This record gives sequence, structure tokens and C-alpha cells, in this order.
Amino acid sequence: MISEIEEKTHRLSEMLKSERLAGVLLNAQHNFAWLTAGGSNGIDLSRDNGASFLFVRADGKRFVMANNIELPRLLAEEVSEANFEPLELSWQEEKASLDAVLSAADSLWNGGEIASDLYLSPRLRPIDGLIAACRYRLTADEIERYRRLGVDAGEALGELAATISPGETEIEIARKVQSKLAGHNIASVVTLVGADERIERYRHPVPTQNVWKTTLLIAVCARRGGLIASLSRIVCVGDIPAELERRTEAVAVVNAELQAATVPGAKASDLYQIAASAYAKLGFADEIDKHHQGGACGYRTRDWVAHPANGESVKPNQAFAWNPSITGTKAEATGIVLKGRFAAITSASGFPQIVTTIDGNDYSSPGILSLSKGVSA
Repeated sequence: MISEIEEKTHRLSEMLKSERLAGVLLNAQHNFAWLTAGGSNGIDLSRDNGASFLFVRADGKRFVMANNIELPRLLAEEVSEANFEPLELSWQEEKASLDAVLSAADSLWNGGEIASDLYLSPRLRPIDGLIAACRYRLTADEIERYRRLGVDAGEALGELAATISPGETEIEIARKVQSKLAGHNIASVVTLVGADERIERYRHPVPTQNVWKTTLLIAVCARRGGLIASLSRIVCVGDIPAELERRTEAVAVVNAELQAATVPGAKASDLYQIAASAYAKLGFADEIDKHHQGGACGYRTRDWVAHPANGESVKPNQAFAWNPSITGTKAEATGIVLKGRFAAITSASGFPQIVTTIDGNDYSSPGILSLSKGVSA
């Protein structure tokens, strides 16, 4: 963990020097988790802002700043004094004005401009985009943690299939989804559940009192230690309708085309065009206009999304979550670009697989699970 934190600090330090900055304040929950190798400064999870700050100087010195309510817990459970020198503020000072935090930061360096990740004050330039670029290349330890997350999240959804049944509401099923993930110490930061006609009607079916009768879509963004894996699954009662099966097999091809093209140096705009061409060849040209296809991920559900004007490019050891969809169905999985190609990390435990071969390489997408036929469906 120490070497991971040091590597990330070095990336920040080099970025700060290139920007002629003396230091940067990190307050966003995703950046805190990234730099601390999985720690959390989150209390109010409805906000990007966390309950404490990390401060990194251009010379590589690191600090954690928090009020007297939070600092003892942070040092006991989230960060180590060996890695981050602590600086305590009174909660009254902190609540009275952000100037208290900035004044504290002012005392930690010998002049020069400092920046922040989120917008905190007119005095500070927000540079989350530059920090994000430092996050993209996963370390060896992050890759191992991400792989375990992907397996556990996939297994949780596989386990779920044995606990749900038609007649339940989407909200009831969502509660079970969250409980299954929690059993693996995973939080679902996005939980979508759509039953029957709502799958075709909405790309983001937020759970309602709608009762599941025949077909069910579940999509989650599963977070543990700050890292987020996205995955979707479809369950059907009895025989799978032929049209739904046809569309699911088609979207699996789009998913495979995206995964095959996700190699170092590939441009986001080109990845978008690859998806658009795949939809058109399969007879679903207009589906590209109905939802985004996904993109880079890690400590956010998506760091960037592939679209025609996006100038980002794929980096080695970068994570991606692709989510192509055709009305009524979807394919979604998370993977990491390792050894020059996309490697899926979200397991499809308990679900059938649709395998697409491109240039001699196999790419798997989860198929539809028939509750009456099991994984052989």
C-alpha cells in the first residue's frame, strides 16, 4: 500500500510541477479513495465533497486535514500518520468559513499557487481533470483489488437469481440487490431495476412499485474501496422470447466489438464510431442515438464517455465499462486494458454466456437467464 501511495503521489507531484503549482487540495470522495488506496472521507454520500481534505505539495509531502470530530476516526480507520501528516481544525473554524481550511493549507508550503480538485473557492483553480489523468493508469495492487471486486459483484448477482421471483416489485428486488452486494462489503452507488415494459421504455429504470411478471433487467455500479464496477443482468420467466434473444445476441456483438477495439492509443471518438458501425451492420443503426455506450471508469462510474467529439484515448492498465443497449436489452461489463487488450473482470456467475470471436479472440457477454431452464438457456 505504501508503494502504491508513493507512486500516486509521484504522479501528482509531476503534474503539479508541470502546472507550476505548489500544491493541491483533494476533497472529492473519489480522489480521497484513490490516493489513500481505498480509504474513505465520505459521510454524506449524496455529495462529491468529503468530510476531510488531503493536501499534496509539489515536493511530494502529504497531509490530511480534518476537524476534531473526524480526524481521530480517519487516523484510526482510513489513513495512517506514516503516510499522511495530520492537521486538525476545530469544527467551529471549519463550519464558520472555508478560509480556515485555506489558511491551514497556507501554512504548509512556502508560497506559490495551490489548486483544488473540486471548486472550493475563487482563490483556487479546480483541476479535477488533471487529477483524473493521474488516476487512469491502475497500479498492480489496484488491479488485484478491482479483479476481486468484479468477481464478487458478479457472484452477488448470480446468488440473487435464486432469491427473486415474479410478483415482487422493482423496489423489493432492488433492496435484495443491495443486500446481496452488502454481503460482499460492496455498496451499490447505482441500482437500476426494470420489469417488463419498463425495460423497453427507459434506459435508466429507477426502481418503482411496478411488479415483475416475465422479464427483469438489473444494472448496478458496485463500489468497494472506492473502485466501481458496472454490470447488468437480465432474467426471464420461462421461455425467452425469440425477439428478445435476437436483440440480446446482437448487443453482445456490439459489446465484443467495443471490447476488442479497447486497446492502448484507441481514441474515444473512434470507439464511438466502431459501436455505431456495429449497430448499423446488425440492423439497429438508430440505437446509437438512444443511449451512450459507456467508457473509462475507475473511482467514478465513468471518467469519460465515448462520443464523436471526445479526444481522450485509451491508456494501458485503464479500466472501462461498456454498456451497449438495444431497446429492451443490454450488455454491460467492466474490464481493464492489460497486456494490450481488454480483459473483463466482472464475472457472470450463474448466467449463460454469449461468446463472440473477433480476430481469433473470444469476448463473452452475459446472456439471459431463464429461471425455468438455468444457465444452459
